[in-house]
Amino acid sequence: MRFKGRMELEHGLKQIDIAPLIDIVFQLLIFFMLTSSFVMQPGIKVKLPKAVTSEVIKTENIEILVTGENVTYLNGQVVNARELKNFLKAAAARQQTILIKADKRASLGRVVEIWDTARELGITQINIATNQE
Repeated sequence: MRFKGRMELEHGLKQIDIAPLIDIVFQLLIFFMLTSSFVMQPGIKVKLPKAVTSEVIKTENIEILVTGENVTYLNGQVVNARELKNFLKAAAARQQTILIKADKRASLGRVVEIWDTARELGITQINIATNQE
């Protein structure tokens, strides 16, 4: 006994229906888009001033952030003047360099105070972060 349907399969398929394949691909695409997590890096927003003569620094620095509201951060933690001075004293003993990232709305007096404290404690390499124009 020969069935007609079997004869057609032996001679090859005339046409492949790709609609189910497209449906599955789109469902997988939607699944991965919805389940992927976009990681936002937490940080402190600082708008750096622009400078024409700025250079790229390639050494490891201690970063001190000063926000537009004159809040001082050290390694992502809010610090007061006493805590900053104690940390800078330890950094001076290790001969580390300091990078001050100050918002362009930050008080110049606060930046100079940090700079002066670092120089007083014996840190010779102090840099201020800027954006190149």
